[in-house]
Amino acid sequence: MDKVMRLAQEKGVVIFSKSSCCLCYAVNILFQELGVSPTVHEIDQDPDGREMEKALLKLGCNAPVPAVFIGGKLVGSTNEVMSRHLSGSLIPLLKPYQQTLS
Repeated sequence: MDKVMRLAQEKGVVIFSKSSCCLCYAVNILFQELGVSPTVHEIDQDPDGREMEKALLKLGCNAPVPAVFIGGKLVGSTNEVMSRHLSGSLIPLLKPYQQTLS
């Protein structure tokens, strides 16, 4: 769990993903379209991936991936991210991490 928390706090927006997960890809694209470049950790490519997956479930993710952290805090998986986006509460969370377009 320490590795997951350390990685989650290294950058503003972090997604724990699996390289074959289409929902992970969709969440990543959503953030990019909102002007955020998330840090993506592919847990299926990490030697500690199994332990990371268990840690994400223990933290409260109903699915281990995608697991989205904003500002070091767990937001959740696809359902939580999309619900926040549709309700208008996602963009204020992302505001500090959006890249300014010149």
